[in-house]
Amino acid sequence: MDLSAFGPSSPGRLEPTVFLEEFWDSGLRKTREVSGMSFVPNPLPPGLERTELLARLFDPLIAAERAIAQLEGSARQLKNPHILIGPFSRREAMLSSAIEDTHASAEQMALFEFEPDFVENRDEVQEVVNYVRALEVGLASDLPVCKRLIRDLHERLLRNVRRANARPGEFRRTQNAIGGGGGSFSFAAAKFVPPPPQRLQESLDAFERYANTSDGLPHLVRVALMHYQFEAIHPFDDGNGRVGRLLIGLMLCHPEHLSKPLVYVSAYFEKHRDRYYELLFEVSSRGGWYEWIEFFLQAVATQAVDAIGRAQRLADLREDMHRRVRKKRASALLPEIVDHLFVAPSVTARHVCELTGVQPNSAYSAIEKLVEANILVEGTGRRKGTVYYAPEILRAIDT
Repeated sequence: MDLSAFGPSSPGRLEPTVFLEEFWDSGLRKTREVSGMSFVPNPLPPGLERTELLARLFDPLIAAERAIAQLEGSARQLKNPHILIGPFSRREAMLSSAIEDTHASAEQMALFEFEPDFVENRDEVQEVVNYVRALEVGLASDLPVCKRLIRDLHERLLRNVRRANARPGEFRRTQNAIGGGGGSFSFAAAKFVPPPPQRLQESLDAFERYANTSDGLPHLVRVALMHYQFEAIHPFDDGNGRVGRLLIGLMLCHPEHLSKPLVYVSAYFEKHRDRYYELLFEVSSRGGWYEWIEFFLQAVATQAVDAIGRAQRLADLREDMHRRVRKKRASALLPEIVDHLFVAPSVTARHVCELTGVQPNSAYSAIEKLVEANILVEGTGRRKGTVYYAPEILRAIDT
């Protein structure tokens, strides 16, 4: 870590630490202790003067709040706003994971739900699907933003993944570092070194206190501050970036703003990945709060506007699918399956039986009608254990 980058305006302090660095010696993987410095962020709030903050960030703050208000209004006008949650969360999972170079398509995720062995990059798809499940855990939880919730999200995010240092749901006990990569990583080359393990609990306690007290700052500004703070603390051995972005989605679903989780900023962060990381580091190194908050507000505004258009397209698609199945003179079973596809865009005959309580013959008949209506296609090419998915819904997620 370049210590000269940390100036007097840095909102934290540098402390000595020890890192266990892996290296190869005569074909054997070994570890050695390497001494260096780490960064311990000061507790929030950062001491920004409210009047100056509002003056400097007035335009991006108003733009973000207006976009969120418009999205909330648009969602309330939809007949079935719940159909948006599944597609939006899957899109967020794909894009947040892509920031960490973990990739899966919407079709792969849909097939993985029922036939994981059919998917080629199974390990990566598992991680992306886990992101969706972690979001569901967070949305269903009654807990405020706290250490327990953070551990719960992490446990679900990294469950059953093949990572030696995953340790799902457990805060780290050793020093970690950001930057470098692969077998060539060296502690000296790290871009950023979070707090040493002995400072982790006090940093997390301060984060939890701030998350559950009011300081008079606008909620969107507080979310920006907390995202930076979480990433600076980096409390896990792995999965920190994704847990941090999970928390953004949960915190934006707030009584003063959104009634449903419809704004996710990972698409913006992924598009501007280098700038995202650069601004987070500049907060640590020189106290670049205003630049980071403005970037965050631009992300919220951009993604809220995107969500408005995406929500309308999904609503229109649902109405079109309902018209198609009504032409088949079917019972209420077909519209019921259509609505479920927006929650999870793949089904099997057995799954339809479990969802609706019908017998297998009725389930197969319903699926055949949905295939005839070009709503479902078969994804495995097998006669038994076939999985069907809705390509139009997947395109709405992927694009």
